[in-house]
Amino acid sequence: MRDALTLYTHPMSRGRIARWMIEETGLPYDGVILDFNTSMKSPDYLAINPMGKVPALVHGDMVITENAAICMHLADLVPHKHFAPEVGSALRGSYYRWMLFLAGPLEAYMTAKFSGHFAPGFSAGYGSDGEVLDVLEGAVSQGPHIVGDRFTTVDLYTAAFLGYYMRIKALEPRPAFERFVEIHQSRPAAIRANEIDNALVQAHPHPMMVASTSHAEH
Repeated sequence: MRDALTLYTHPMSRGRIARWMIEETGLPYDGVILDFNTSMKSPDYLAINPMGKVPALVHGDMVITENAAICMHLADLVPHKHFAPEVGSALRGSYYRWMLFLAGPLEAYMTAKFSGHFAPGFSAGYGSDGEVLDVLEGAVSQGPHIVGDRFTTVDLYTAAFLGYYMRIKALEPRPAFERFVEIHQSRPAAIRANEIDNALVQAHPHPMMVASTSHAEH
């Protein structure tokens, strides 16, 4: 691969998912850390991602935003590692299903949960009463892999998603979720990615962490 890869991220963000994925590929990349409400909203970064959010991946002259898109793109850069099923196969359809389930209904559910404002179950993609979590629990309870019989980007995205939200105590630690995370976060690339981001947390805290510490001191 000739074009350079640059990952824009923050150690206490969903960018941890993209970091893990890019570490899995083994491809060389540059990491740029942006801080919330400052460099993340700078003119230079808004020219890359007008939403002013992370992660974003720049591949040569192309900008890819949205975690699922970044992860799927990275998987396709290393086809020999089989992080995605073969194009045109039935498994590829299942792969798309679960990637977009995570990026769509599940992310929307977590956002609604944070804000405390849920849409009516009949109109929301995440349903009602935590149905979306029950569906995910069923998927991860069937074995170590959600799609096929080998590790794919779906497993990575799921384990990273669950690990992140359980780590910040935004998601109940169901036994099936914990088992799935434990299986996949023992991968060498996951360990490397976590070590990189964990080492950056003190210098780049999340604004909510700062606010909660300040409140506790008072």
